[in-house]
Amino acid sequence: MTGRALSGTKRESRLLRAFVQLADTLVDDYDVVDVLHQLVEHCVQLLDATAAGLMLSDQRGGLRVVAYSSAQTRMLELFQLQASEGPCLDCVHSGEPVLVADLSTEVQRWPRFAPLAMEEGFASVHAMPMRLRRETIGTLNLFRRDTGLLSEEDLLVVRALADTATIGILQERAIRRGEIVTEQLQTALNSRVVIEQAKGVLAFAGNLEMEKAFQALREYSRNRGRRLADVARELVVGELRPDDLLSSSPRPTEA
Repeated sequence: MTGRALSGTKRESRLLRAFVQLADTLVDDYDVVDVLHQLVEHCVQLLDATAAGLMLSDQRGGLRVVAYSSAQTRMLELFQLQASEGPCLDCVHSGEPVLVADLSTEVQRWPRFAPLAMEEGFASVHAMPMRLRRETIGTLNLFRRDTGLLSEEDLLVVRALADTATIGILQERAIRRGEIVTEQLQTALNSRVVIEQAKGVLAFAGNLEMEKAFQALREYSRNRGRRLADVARELVVGELRPDDLLSSSPRPTEA
């Protein structure tokens, strides 16, 4: 269900809950990868968007996909990196929002990305920079099946979500101490690699789709108050068996 389909009261309630969850990252220890996945899920639930994804800078001039609402979104994000073109790359490089109401008008601008996105059923895209002061650390990306731009209200919401998540990642205390962002960002990026490996282990062991394997991994971690990356690492190195996780965590229902 997208933001358009929610009633006003339900949307306000979910919006409040989203900001409370993101604000928690400012005052407490948190699982950065899970927070970013919550962020893209909030975008799909609260806004007129079909899918959402998030890229972070690896501080060496490159970008990496960290969170996404679906496997299809991850594929589009990765394709932009491989093709070295697309709204997300333009957004990070410029530090400004990239708002495209109709992808069919941007084929000359993105000759490889635009046709692929349209082939996947998307008609418009919005890329919002994750930026604090002069530093852009990534981009929050919304894909829509309809043409047209988000409403002004939705644009304000997505900007606020992106800004709040950015502050959570950077942590103002670290900024004041001059420790910048490299360690926190690299932790998120390294964790993403381990989590992808763990998803593959679970998917193979439980004969699950990758998204359902990730759901099982997240639920197991949350139920035990543990970090996703820690559980994933134990699973990959064999300290945790797939059967132990799948048998003790409620098994996702097959579609």
